[in-house]
Amino acid sequence: MNDHYLKKLDRVTAILTQLQSKPVVRAQDLAKKFEVSIRTIYRDVKTLEHAGIPIIGEAGSGYSLMEGYKLPPVMFTKEEVLSFITAEKLMQKFLHESLGQHYQSAMEKVRSVLKYSDKNLIENIEKQIDVFNYHPKTEDRIRNIIPIILESIAEKKQLTLEYETVDGKISTRTIEVVGVFFEFNFWYIMAFCTLRNDFRQFRVDRILKIFKTQNPFFQEYGQINDYRQNPDGNKTRVRLLVDKSIIGHLCNSKKYYGLVEEIEREDGCEMIFETDWIKEGFPRWLITFADYAEVLEPEFLKDSLKDLLEKISAKY
Repeated sequence: MNDHYLKKLDRVTAILTQLQSKPVVRAQDLAKKFEVSIRTIYRDVKTLEHAGIPIIGEAGSGYSLMEGYKLPPVMFTKEEVLSFITAEKLMQKFLHESLGQHYQSAMEKVRSVLKYSDKNLIENIEKQIDVFNYHPKTEDRIRNIIPIILESIAEKKQLTLEYETVDGKISTRTIEVVGVFFEFNFWYIMAFCTLRNDFRQFRVDRILKIFKTQNPFFQEYGQINDYRQNPDGNKTRVRLLVDKSIIGHLCNSKKYYGLVEEIEREDGCEMIFETDWIKEGFPRWLITFADYAEVLEPEFLKDSLKDLLEKISAKY
């Protein structure tokens, strides 16, 4: 069996998997995914049809399987099985509590279709993988809170929630959720708040009550990162002169706060940022290493640091 035939067999099998997992699959998308021509995809689809797979659709419009048609369970490669084990370990640590039971049920279904040899493979290796350096997950106040949020996104229905702010105040908000994300050991919602008439972040563990309404969204939204990284469209240029001895400790966080350039100097490292979070996030991050840094610009950032330090000093 030559390499060309093996590649085609793998590709046709992968196309069948795509048809099983998606309502409609376009030839253009398949060609891009497998790095072949669209005509090759057309021939692959014909191969599946000749094998008796009932495919609906035609070139140019997209393909789908006939509704109700059932296929035997998909067999996984050894590499895919190993990736499941690793992913499961990660999910056990970082998955939100309200999704944990659903994920466990899904993994049981995946395990049920594995070959006997693959099940032995899992048993032999799953105890040899673990994830360290994590903080315990926050306790759920509301059962199934993340699934409720995801349903509202899928159905484009508004949510009403009671929310406790960092200073202990409780308010009722009606929101249109753009998406959810995990950051710095917490789950967050990015949403349009009808009360503030603007986009806001809400930490999931501070939600006291949540209700899915039947009210549709007032508008369409883009991807979540369109709003997280640049919520109001304005960025502020920041220049810092930082002691070289601590640069290594900022390797992850500096990118999050908008690092665009680093310039080596005799008296330190000049770091240039284009940041969205100049009012709150950036000053609070900078204060964690402010004794090793000098603000070169903007001038008002120095005042922000002074105000923040005075508030801290007043408490202690």
